[in-house]
Amino acid sequence: ALWDERGKALMEQLAADEFYQSEGLKYSAKDGCPYMIAVNRAASTVTVLALDDEGNYTKPYMAMVCSGGADTPLGFFATPVNYDWRLLAGPSYGQYATRIWDSYLFHTVPYYSQHKDDIEYDQFNQLGTQASLGCIRLLVCDVKWIYDNCPIGTRVVIYDNADDPGPMGKPGTIYTDPTDESKRGWDPTDPDSANPWDAAFRSGTAIRSEAAWNEWNDAQNDGRWNGSINPTDLQGWSTDSSVEGTRG
Repeated sequence: ALWDERGKALMEQLAADEFYQSEGLKYSAKDGCPYMIAVNRAASTVTVLALDDEGNYTKPYMAMVCSGGADTPLGFFATPVNYDWRLLAGPSYGQYATRIWDSYLFHTVPYYSQHKDDIEYDQFNQLGTQASLGCIRLLVCDVKWIYDNCPIGTRVVIYDNADDPGPMGKPGTIYTDPTDESKRGWDPTDPDSANPWDAAFRSGTAIRSEAAWNEWNDAQNDGRWNGSINPTDLQGWSTDSSVEGTRG
């Protein structure tokens, strides 16, 4: 009940803000979109909101730790496209990317190459801090959840509140030892069967509601989660000809 109260208070507060009014913020139900995503840039936290009994996106569903950056735009958006792999600045690469707006995406911590065992492990250990060039970085299991469950057109609001990470709080992080050559190249939450990390890490650190845990377990058991895993081997990356450049 406390999460629900806090979720409603957050959305009412944002909707009353002149900036978000000018952005056209809406949090009423949108056909085909079960969730809305609220990103607290200052607190490095993503909160997924489900519909409440009144048909508004105020019900906290799950919270994820993330990294944005000083260039992450504040505002109200709707996702236009997603990618299994995406070329990022550097060049570097991200898995399970969903574009938020312009050159800003949800994606994994960047990889040096299009191989799942080649993550930028020093960057991985900065998750939960301001570390990106503007995109929103997430654990593999969290960004894949968005890729799988948040259809194109899902609304996204990005705001700042350094004092309050969000209705469910801020999840923790996972540390990867930069001297451990056998594991450091992998995101511990990557569901790929080749991942050397213990399977106990696969659900990540997200704070989940009971409904979110039920959905997570169902997806593991009925094949949905494994059915959309990127192949282990090098994959061609998707391009979006309408937008040049992507910020990692």
